[in-house]
Amino acid sequence: MPFREINSKMIEAQVIPGQRLYSQRGAMLAYRGDVSFTPSVTGGQGGVMGMIGRRVANEQTPLMSVEGSGTVMFGHGGHHVQVVNLSGETLYVEADRLLAFDGTLQQGTMFMGSQGGVMGMVRGQVTGQGLFTTTLKGHGAVAVMAHGGVLELPITPNRPVHVDPQAYVAHHGDVRNKLSAALGWRDMVGRGSGEAFQLELSGQGAVFVQASEEKL
Repeated sequence: MPFREINSKMIEAQVIPGQRLYSQRGAMLAYRGDVSFTPSVTGGQGGVMGMIGRRVANEQTPLMSVEGSGTVMFGHGGHHVQVVNLSGETLYVEADRLLAFDGTLQQGTMFMGSQGGVMGMVRGQVTGQGLFTTTLKGHGAVAVMAHGGVLELPITPNRPVHVDPQAYVAHHGDVRNKLSAALGWRDMVGRGSGEAFQLELSGQGAVFVQASEEKL
């Protein structure tokens, strides 16, 4: 189910009978044809466990199931929209950054601390970002939102990428994440994020970084 970028803040999706896609509630701008929008309880193929995971993660971003035959235009809050095409790999993205995605993708939840240890947990407490990240795996398209545009940075072996946690949008590939403190604890008093912490991504893949640190 392809997404076509109309401009930097809007995409168009073809809805085909027998297939479905999911979108963030309130993201539909306009549509043509016989298309229905239904609130989704489980939100994709994550099932009940996916729903529980999002509730535990405090990522209760409501989703709409979109079905029928026609064309739908999506956008939300004037945010920049980036389309990511998956060919079997897993995309890691915070739930509130999801605009729309193919219903064929398998959805899950990953605890960021599982890769970053204690510092991964600090990420959620200090930077305001979630401890949990939504995962989407399979073949299909995902539209994510960001502030001020998105840059895709390649991650290659022996060349990790360091990202401000609040500038992080999503990543894919065989990638490990680790949060480290760039400053001493005394220096971090009163700091919400910024250069006090750095998210290190290593392995093979890519990370999407937004131009602004503003949280959605």
